Amino acid sequence: MSPSKAAFYSAIFPGMGQIYNKKYWKAPIVWGALALPTYYYQLNNRDYKRYRTAYKLRKNGLQDEFTLDDGSTSVSLETIETAQEQLRENRDMSLLMGVILYVLQIVEASVNAHLLQFNTDDNLSFKPALIMDPIRIETPSVGLTIKYNF
Repeated sequence: MSPSKAAFYSAIFPGMGQIYNKKYWKAPIVWGALALPTYYYQLNNRDYKRYRTAYKLRKNGLQDEFTLDDGSTSVSLETIETAQEQLRENRDMSLLMGVILYVLQIVEASVNAHLLQFNTDDNLSFKPALIMDPIRIETPSVGLTIKYNF
């Protein structure tokens, strides 16, 4: 597996790098992770535009969607301004989270492809063992021995 190919495929289509690495179960996680900020971006953007339009109409002395039939308003101008600011912040945060998740899935595919190249043979395992020294049986000693073979 080539890490650069995995990163390239993930950049072109999110989840494709995970599929290239043969980690098929990760692709739906990537898609779901990117679908959430996309959904919330669209939701907040739609509501932001509603409140923005209502704010502009109210400032020009026209009726907006929050104006009742008798001419009174169900929502104050300050509430519309506050909602508009909050929805814009939420929209921008959703976009930021989407970009971060997009970059993270590219990095994850690349790192995973790098890790797949490592040798994980059983001869590379770490096996701790206690070896008693028959000469110092009464005063045990602690040490570390590393053995490697080529």
